[in-house]
Amino acid sequence: MSRLRRMPRRRSYDQYCAAARALDAVGDRWTLLIVRELLAGPRRYTDLHADLPGVSTDVLASRLKDMERDELATRRRLPPPAAAYVYELTERGRGLLPVLTALARWGAPALDERRPTDAVRAHWFAVPLLPVLDGLLSGPAGDVQERGVVEVRLDEGAFHVRLGADGPVYGDGPAQSPDARLVLDADTCRALSEGALTVGEGVRKGRIEVSGEGVLAKVLRGE
Repeated sequence: MSRLRRMPRRRSYDQYCAAARALDAVGDRWTLLIVRELLAGPRRYTDLHADLPGVSTDVLASRLKDMERDELATRRRLPPPAAAYVYELTERGRGLLPVLTALARWGAPALDERRPTDAVRAHWFAVPLLPVLDGLLSGPAGDVQERGVVEVRLDEGAFHVRLGADGPVYGDGPAQSPDARLVLDADTCRALSEGALTVGEGVRKGRIEVSGEGVLAKVLRGE
C-alpha cells in the first residue's frame, strides 16, 4: 500500500486572525520580494536568483517550495526548444499586488538616501509606480478606462508597465511597441510613489518627459 507524501507543516502563529494567517504564508524573509519578481510574469530560477541579490540558493529554493505548497506559485516546464522550468504566480499570488503597492508607498520615504551597499534594478520601481499611473486612467468606480503599455526609462535602466492588464503587470527592459514612454530619474519616481509629486507637476517642471501620440500619452501629458 502506497503512503501519501506529506508536506512538512510550516511554522504558524496559530492565531485565528486574518493578518496572522496571511503572515503564515508570506511573512518569511524574501517571500514578498519573490512575488515582486513574479509579477513580471514567469521567471526561471536563475533569473530570480540574479534579481534577488543577497538570497542564498537554499533559501530561494525553500521559499519557492513554500509558495507552491501555499498555492501562491506554480512551476511548469516550457515547451521545446526552451525546455526550461519557470515559476509563475497563481491567481492567489497575483492578489498580493495591492499588498506590495501599499508596502511600497509606506516605505518610499525611507529611500531618501541610497546606501553604498544598496543593490538596484530598474524594474523594482514598477510596483510603486503602477497605482500612480492607474490612478490617472481610472474612472469614478476605480476601473481603468484606458489600457496600454507605458515604457519607463530611468538612469538605472528601463522597464514597462501594463495598465489594466489581467496577467503580468510589468516587464523588465524596454517594451516592444509602447503606447507612451516616460523618461525620469529615480528620485522623481520615488516622489511620485509617495505622493509628493503628480505626473502633471513632473511634466510641467521638466522632471518627466512624455513621448507618444496616442490617447495614453496625451492623458499622461495632461492634454
